[in-house]
Amino acid sequence: MTNTTAGKLADLRAKLEASKEPGGDKAVAKRAAKGICSPRERLTMLFDPGTFVEIGALAKMPGTDSSGYGDGVVTGHGLVNGRPVAAFSHDQTVFGGTVGEVFGRKVSGLMEWAGKIGCPMVGINDSAGARIQDAVTSLAWYAEMGRRNDLLSGLAPQVSIILGKCAGGAVYTPANTDILVAVKDSSYMFVTGPDVIKQTTGEEIDAEDLGGAHNQARWGNIHHIADTEADVFAWVRDYLEYMPSTCHEQPPVINPGLEPEVTANDLKLDDFMPDNDNAGYDMHDILINIFDDGAFHEVSEIFAPNIITGFARVDGHSVGVVANQPNVMAGVLDTDSSEKATRFVRICNAFNIPLVFLVDTPGILPGVVEESKGTIRRSGKFLFAYVEADVPKVTVVLRKAYGGAYATMGCKQLGCDINFAWPTAKIAVMGAESAAAVLTRRQTENATPQEADKIRTDFINFYNTMMATPYLAAERGYIDAVIEPSSTRLHLRKALAQLRDKNVHRTPRKHLLIPV
Repeated sequence: MTNTTAGKLADLRAKLEASKEPGGDKAVAKRAAKGICSPRERLTMLFDPGTFVEIGALAKMPGTDSSGYGDGVVTGHGLVNGRPVAAFSHDQTVFGGTVGEVFGRKVSGLMEWAGKIGCPMVGINDSAGARIQDAVTSLAWYAEMGRRNDLLSGLAPQVSIILGKCAGGAVYTPANTDILVAVKDSSYMFVTGPDVIKQTTGEEIDAEDLGGAHNQARWGNIHHIADTEADVFAWVRDYLEYMPSTCHEQPPVINPGLEPEVTANDLKLDDFMPDNDNAGYDMHDILINIFDDGAFHEVSEIFAPNIITGFARVDGHSVGVVANQPNVMAGVLDTDSSEKATRFVRICNAFNIPLVFLVDTPGILPGVVEESKGTIRRSGKFLFAYVEADVPKVTVVLRKAYGGAYATMGCKQLGCDINFAWPTAKIAVMGAESAAAVLTRRQTENATPQEADKIRTDFINFYNTMMATPYLAAERGYIDAVIEPSSTRLHLRKALAQLRDKNVHRTPRKHLLIPV
């Protein structure tokens, strides 16, 4: 280095070049051997080309050489689909991507910046967790980052991408973000890794069984698994396009005004519903026909698959969709599906995204197992989350809406704004077979088997024709309109257009119920 301008410029260029791969050739070769992308390559896959602006490239712990540049994390901001987004990406070549003081300062500062300008925050996590040699300092900065999750929670979307093996603090903070995504067969998250578990408890377990992406998705901690890292970033880019930049804005409007008349795809719905009430079908076949462009961005597809949650568009505007899945457990509501729906409803409500409920469920799952999981406490929050939501809410009852599930799945009495029903809808306390077992007991107890079967069959036919229909609910104003299935898409467009300026004023307060 010299004191000349040319020398100072050369020194700057040398430092910036060293900061691109601070771990050195050996670390880069080790990373390449594992087939792992660099942190900057990952950020390139997230952001629009040429828009990423790095912050803190030359930051490092005092006393370390150029191999410590970045302190294990690359931070910055750029554009995703033309809108500002902040992001950080762990750098495994520097201290294994573990959290130290400078790492914590960089990420915490970026989170504050995202909150200040109002933009989503994406964390790309590939870390062994706390930096052991930094002792309590590492723990302190994990807590600092965790505190800033609260700063952004409900203000701006937060997304965590889990890559590689993430342990301890590297999963605590992501767990408090809105959405977690991972890569099949290469993403792991656990509180404590297999080696530490073996040393402390003697239990031997591999990383896949302990915290592989598929298991974590089954348990509800991961919300989407992609085949490759490129697919992960494509999914996140699509997800962010359904979301606003902050809670003070509306999501972007994309391709509004398409197909204003009933189409051939719409007409398929008129003869879609099976005549047999107990026949299953894939709810996705309905979703792709009633939302814009046949697009549906599903969230948490592996966890509690008896209910479907995800994003779609109606007339170009984002909507959150909650739908029963008759192909899985007949679409029954259980503890896990209620918890999944609760979390999703709260995310939609926080970011001004209208809710569309599609109902076909035989009821709420009873039993000792469900009670032992705390279904009263946990499932009750689904009902409360729906009541609490003040965004536009539209419900379409497609087939079964029995018992408590009728109420929970967006009924008029819970505050749904507009309720539709198909003529195939069956709204009742219970299904015909169950009602027959209860209400014909006295008539059949002394009858012959043949007479008993006839009594039950006659009752079931009467029940399905006269009681379990949408028309009794429509007569009482609980259903706003019984519609032809082929007109569903157009009715949703009109309903949500009417509700676009919905404004609910509430008395400020703190809820006693703890959010899921």
